[in-house]
Amino acid sequence: MSGRKKQETYIQSLEGMTRKHSQWRDVMHRLFKNRLAIIGLILVAAVLFATIFANFLTPYDYNAQSFGDRFVYPCLAHPFGTDQYGRDLLARILYGGRVSLIVALIAVVISLVIGAVLGAVAGYFGGMYDTVIMRVIDIIMSIPGLLLAVAISAALGTGLLNTGIAVGLASIPGGARILRSTVMTIRDEQYIEAARAGGAGHAYIIVHHVLPNTIAPLIVDASLKVGMAILTISSLSFVGLGVSEPTPEWGAILSSGRAYIRDFWPLVIFPGLAIMTTLLGFNLLGDGLRDALDPKLKQ
Repeated sequence: MSGRKKQETYIQSLEGMTRKHSQWRDVMHRLFKNRLAIIGLILVAAVLFATIFANFLTPYDYNAQSFGDRFVYPCLAHPFGTDQYGRDLLARILYGGRVSLIVALIAVVISLVIGAVLGAVAGYFGGMYDTVIMRVIDIIMSIPGLLLAVAISAALGTGLLNTGIAVGLASIPGGARILRSTVMTIRDEQYIEAARAGGAGHAYIIVHHVLPNTIAPLIVDASLKVGMAILTISSLSFVGLGVSEPTPEWGAILSSGRAYIRDFWPLVIFPGLAIMTTLLGFNLLGDGLRDALDPKLKQ
């Protein structure tokens, strides 16, 4: 009898794995049928490739100055031109993209981890936990996200890590609310009740049963947050509260070129296009992932 039970459990686990693989195949199939999502994926892949392999795509150092080559318009030697210090703009934008993506990744990780913990606790336990956590979230959400990021960045100071922390803390509320609503829909499912009846503790249930079933909204939230984080980081750097010179960052490059906007357009056009392309790519990809993971949302 014991052997039969083990065999049944093994078969059930194999069936569960097969269902999961089938579900992910369906998700990928729906994603690749979405033309806008494919465009977003191509844009994101192009940005990642350009920033990761920046040292192979340009022969110039991003901080190498040449005062004899100041304000050179786009040409073969300098495809994006040069800035007021004779630095190659293509090199600065490529390396600046690497900086922007690293800081955005820090921000998204902070936002997802803290938001997931708060949302899971509020949604799973409910009652006083939910009331206290959500009232704090509501208070934070009453402050515009960019203004909150400015305040936190001003308190922490400039720099890559501090900027990532500021943007991440400012974007916690949205993820926490999404996860709370998701957890509230699954906390009374039969497999959760079975785990409770089997003597599993709350922490075990949250980690092993609740959070794994919130992967879909977390993936969508993360993909959308990357683009918004890059925009917020660029905004902070533009006003001098994010990444500062000589480190290249798209917002900082825009800020350094605003004094020459009427006389030398490459200084603002190319970093602006880089921000726009990246933001568009992540937004299209995020929307495509949302539709692929939950096709009911399109109805």
